[in-house]
Amino acid sequence: MTVALMWEARAVAGRGEDLLAWARAQELTPPPLRRETFRAPQDRVLVITWWDAEFPADLPELPEPDGELVTRAVHRWRFESVTAD
Repeated sequence: MTVALMWEARAVAGRGEDLLAWARAQELTPPPLRRETFRAPQDRVLVITWWDAEFPADLPELPEPDGELVTRAVHRWRFESVTAD
C-alpha cells in the first residue's frame, strides 16, 4: 500500500524563502519513496512524502518549525493511494 503524508505551513510574512529552505533541509530517516516540496502565495510551503506502508504505520514526519518562522501550527494529513495513473 502507498501512504502519502502532507505537511503544510505558512511562514511569517516575508519569510517564505526561509521556511522553504528549512523544510528542504529536514531529513527523514528512513527516507520516503518520494518527496516533493511546493510553495504558494502567502508564504506557504507544502511537503508531500510517499511511503510503502500500511495506513496506520508509524512514519517519520517533518517537525514543527520554530515559532518565529511560522504564523500557526503546521497542518498535517495522511492519505492512502487508491489509483495511480
